[in-house]
Amino acid sequence: MASDFWILLAMVIYFAAMLSIGFVYSKRSNSSSKEYFAGGRGVGPWLTALSAEASDMSGWLLMGLPGLAYFTGAADPMWTALGLAIGTYLNWKIVARRLRRYSVVAGDAITIPDFFAKRFHDTKGVISTIAAIIILVFFSVYVGSCFVTVGKLFATLFGFDYHLMMILGALVVFIYTVVGGYLSVVMTDFIQGLLMFFALAVVFIGTVANAGGIDNTVAFLKSIPGYISGTQVASPTLDPDTGRQLVEAGRAVFGEPSEYGIITIVSMLAWGLGYFGMPQVLVRFLSIRSVEEVRKSRIIATLWCVLSLASAVCIGLVGRAMMPTELLTSTDAETIFIVLAQTLLPSFMCGVVVSGIFAASMSSSSSYMIIGASAMGENIFRGLFHRHATDRQVMIVARLTLVLMFIFGVLVAYDQNSSIFQVVSYAWAGLGASFGPLMLCALYWRRANKAGAVAGMLSGTAVVLIWHNVMKPLGGIFAIYELLPAFLISLLLIVVVSLITEKPNEQMLYEFDHYMDDPLPGSLPSGSVLVDEPMEAMEAEVRGEQ
Repeated sequence: MASDFWILLAMVIYFAAMLSIGFVYSKRSNSSSKEYFAGGRGVGPWLTALSAEASDMSGWLLMGLPGLAYFTGAADPMWTALGLAIGTYLNWKIVARRLRRYSVVAGDAITIPDFFAKRFHDTKGVISTIAAIIILVFFSVYVGSCFVTVGKLFATLFGFDYHLMMILGALVVFIYTVVGGYLSVVMTDFIQGLLMFFALAVVFIGTVANAGGIDNTVAFLKSIPGYISGTQVASPTLDPDTGRQLVEAGRAVFGEPSEYGIITIVSMLAWGLGYFGMPQVLVRFLSIRSVEEVRKSRIIATLWCVLSLASAVCIGLVGRAMMPTELLTSTDAETIFIVLAQTLLPSFMCGVVVSGIFAASMSSSSSYMIIGASAMGENIFRGLFHRHATDRQVMIVARLTLVLMFIFGVLVAYDQNSSIFQVVSYAWAGLGASFGPLMLCALYWRRANKAGAVAGMLSGTAVVLIWHNVMKPLGGIFAIYELLPAFLISLLLIVVVSLITEKPNEQMLYEFDHYMDDPLPGSLPSGSVLVDEPMEAMEAEVRGEQ
């Protein structure tokens, strides 16, 4: 069909542009591991802000969140979006500036596991190894969720085979991540962040304009029990044989709504806690050009996040008014954005807009893969097995890791009935609970030590796994999102274990007490006893900044 040709042409042009960026930045990115993994700490505020948000939101912003709103109404996506918006602001406000400065003082750390290890003077590589393994496990799941998005996109648009399209899309991401490194990821994420925002705005405006007016739309949505209530969830009535929502007299059938109590609201708001432990966002704080530019990035990122989340939720809700009986399973509902774009827009413009979905998946999966690769190369290979490894050897290991993550992500995504929202929520909880409490303690509590850090990471991961698979199925209060109990237990154990074990050494305390000073500190004052080796790399950067 002619329309398919124009949609495909727009997307091919977009893919070619993204791959070109990878090759453009390949020479600089491959000059050193610091350039490859952190862009040489020279990334400006606009690139930092939009790349952080684009990599964070992934395809679930354009598919998972609207799909959830379409199928069960406003409550779940609304409270989740509110929690994420608050979490975004707080993360930029209380973590970004401190982490950028402390990462310099802590031996010029360029990855999150590297920062934790150097912050707590872990010379044996225990902290960085545990952190790297956690990142590899949960990011591999994350990558799989992005590949699911790619497969669903092409299957819905063109009727192509889901599995073939998922693998081809994954290959595009893999190639430009391997070639370009962090700088290509940041630059493409910046472009994709702009495209995602444009796509949401165009489809949202078009949906509202074609839904029969605001009054008629609101009246229709109110007629669905609990659909636009913040304290109830609509309950689609499903056919027991097919699992599809029933349709009678041209209307989708809903049963009595489920109550949405304070515990569930708190559970959804708890999504915001995940930001404190998201490596794909935190690494942007490490790479920003200077701490003075953090405030500008915070404003840009928060505005982007609030407007994008609100648009995504509204697209799902208004989409139900436009197409009340078209998408009758929760999995099909996640394609509402694509279906609306096809219905409302000219073919070439549709291709540009739906490229926003691929943009989201590319930006996120590439970020997850590059962080996973850095965890294996820098923190496990060089940090644990081969301390004197060259940058070339580290990058070889990193690229082999990319291959393994690509393969695992394809295996995770092979089931085309996977729910993007559910897969993302699981990985989000795992990373947020494992690293969030530790990041806050590392930046704000001088008594935190290595033993507490290990206890916090392990307990956060363990509670997420146990709560999700054992406790949550019990229902009631145990149905709360696993991130909240895991976050609190991890924080508690960091405090308790730190207090009952050995105090931090004098060098650690000196670094903590002075890392926000100007100029940045180097080592203990003259006459003090140094516990660790001098931090030559950090001092060199401090001299450069001065």
